[in-house]
Amino acid sequence: MTKTKDIRLMKGNEAFAEGIIRAGCDGYFGYPITPQSEVLEYLSAQKTKERTGMVVLQAESEIASIHMVYGGAACGKRVVTSSSSPGISLMQEGFSYLAGTELPCLLMNVVRGGPGLGTIQPSQSDYFQTVKGGGHGDYKMIVLAPASVQEMYDFTKLGFDLAFKYRIQVMILSDGAIGQMMEKVELDKQLPRLTDEEIIKKYPWATTGKTADRERNIITSLDLNPAKQEIMNRKLQAKFKRVEENEVRFENIHCDDAEYIFVAYGSSARVCEKAVQLGRAKGIKVGLLRLITLFPFPYEEVARLSKQVEGILTIEMSAGQMVEDVRLGANGAVRVEHYGRLGGIIPAPEEVLNVLEETFIKTKTYA
Repeated sequence: MTKTKDIRLMKGNEAFAEGIIRAGCDGYFGYPITPQSEVLEYLSAQKTKERTGMVVLQAESEIASIHMVYGGAACGKRVVTSSSSPGISLMQEGFSYLAGTELPCLLMNVVRGGPGLGTIQPSQSDYFQTVKGGGHGDYKMIVLAPASVQEMYDFTKLGFDLAFKYRIQVMILSDGAIGQMMEKVELDKQLPRLTDEEIIKKYPWATTGKTADRERNIITSLDLNPAKQEIMNRKLQAKFKRVEENEVRFENIHCDDAEYIFVAYGSSARVCEKAVQLGRAKGIKVGLLRLITLFPFPYEEVARLSKQVEGILTIEMSAGQMVEDVRLGANGAVRVEHYGRLGGIIPAPEEVLNVLEETFIKTKTYA
């Protein structure tokens, strides 16, 4: 008899929480903030200590939580924190420390509107902070952008795999809509947590006390010798280059014969996918380039599409941030415009299709 698949109806935040448990997470350190508080609530209700031995701790602040992640990551553990926009802003110094010491970890930002305390409604206005590096120094994080509750779950294992492959921080950049919506999620088998002995063998960089086989490791991002610090930074830049060459992820939807292209990620991509269906029903050849990784960014794919289409429209729940990278990819080969809603408003499919028509089609002139 075939075993029934484990399929559950879950919120995006709950799917993320279940995902890190099943991906062999060792520790979660977080602090409640709307609209991602369900992560901590779900993990606490799951009795994770009894279930897997995983530690779940509500820190006294977001600043404390990111430094707890630093400590756990230094020991080679699979550790996680999550927050929403104001809390992520508080963590930026810790992100820089993690980057400077090449410590792998998984992070999630369930973005809400700002600036300031703003609103608890969904937004995508943390793109610059996340993709361009919100902390100090020359560093990058791998940034994954889920567009469904299933991807909130799936990207946890992928995120851990990438983090430890490159010794890098992986950010899941979600938003209040994806975090709060409920969809069915297919769950896979739970992975075992690594033992301390397995970690020592697999990750020789991890900190441990002195053992019979090796001296204790010391991890620090401080080096007052500028020549050595430059060598370290060049090493990081070479790693980021490898990531750019090997980890670009995107999805083309009806792009093969498209005359116009939406470029979007997350909730905006879901809106655009419906707008593509509406446009095709009206005879408009429109497609969607859905971004799955925001770093690395698919510059080459944008350049390729720019040579075959008559216009590109980026849709973001922001004043326009990702559009700058799209314009870099297009490199002047095609007109690129932006449409965004602010303050936590999600645009409707009919709305973005109308903007496409008004921007490119109704203004079209013929010789």
